[in-house]
Amino acid sequence: MISTQAWTDARRLWDYHQMGHALRPCSVAIGLGSHDLGVADTAVDLYKRGMAPLLLFTGATSPTTRERMPRGEAVHYRERALELGVPSSDVLVEPRARNTGENIRFSRDVLEDAGVKVSSVLLISKPYEERRAYATACKLWPEVEFVSASTPMTLAEYADSIQDARLVIDMLVGALQRLLIYPEKGFMISQPVPDDVREAYERLCREGFTSRLLASNRPVA
Repeated sequence: MISTQAWTDARRLWDYHQMGHALRPCSVAIGLGSHDLGVADTAVDLYKRGMAPLLLFTGATSPTTRERMPRGEAVHYRERALELGVPSSDVLVEPRARNTGENIRFSRDVLEDAGVKVSSVLLISKPYEERRAYATACKLWPEVEFVSASTPMTLAEYADSIQDARLVIDMLVGALQRLLIYPEKGFMISQPVPDDVREAYERLCREGFTSRLLASNRPVA
């Protein structure tokens, strides 16, 4: 059972992880590969709304996607976009990235090789990865303006779609931990973390929502 307090704390992290950026047209939309095919669907929707003239999907495979997406996350995303009517000429693929930093670096290289001039990027991720993706992208590609986006949904809706609420909370906690420790490692820019968000994170850690934490940096109970 997940306590009422844990759900309250999880919603606080969920809200914090989303940037709340106003959508606007950008040079390109980059969809970050993951287990969530909804990222591709959202990218296509934004493309059809005129928010970007070009889609780039990035991602190899991981232990959680190898069976579902054997040809690689970016390739499956591209196939989904073509199924939804996007012309193949408007979809690029970066099939090697295995983490968020590589998503950004390798995507930049693909766009440079293709001769695409980029001044702004619509960065599309899972809802709870918006802030992490944004902070990473701003560190690695500082000359570009990033607009974060994800599928509009509530925490409850997302947990229902994954069908594992505890895992979802674990992922929220893991994403917050990285926002706290990765700036010192040079992986992303620092983001202000409000006290109530930090306190919610610490309570969830004490409650045992720790499967996605980096073990060497777990907070002391």
